[in-house]
Amino acid sequence: MTTHSPHPVRPGHGLTVADAMDPCDYQIADDSTVDQADNILRSAHIDYLVVRDHNGRCEGLVTRTGLHPFLTGSWYTERTAVSTTTHQRGPFAWPSMGLSLAAIAMRVKRLAVWPVVDDDGYLLGVLTASRAAGVLDAVTTP
Repeated sequence: MTTHSPHPVRPGHGLTVADAMDPCDYQIADDSTVDQADNILRSAHIDYLVVRDHNGRCEGLVTRTGLHPFLTGSWYTERTAVSTTTHQRGPFAWPSMGLSLAAIAMRVKRLAVWPVVDDDGYLLGVLTASRAAGVLDAVTTP
């Protein structure tokens, strides 16, 4: 016998981060230099790079804004590693996380981009605030 819930499903309920995440084409190793990261960001015309540790696991995100103090400081050398910069670090989103919850967490943390990782910490993609909002809006708009 099949039963049905008497309560209607809330809009957006059941959507997960996997439904809205995008692939991430640009990554950099944590021992790469600030100069290398800056060169990639500028030449690819992108706003962020995912940072990987020596095992290939996601360590965080580095942005142009995060690199700025290192590129303009008189103490700066071209040997400064990305791992020594102030950049967004975990915890990260996971694909089975509810999309509504992820959108709230991003808003609270003021994140424009949030890496999505598997159970072992390897990057699966990224969730952007604009993409999450767009997917949620699409299911709530008649």
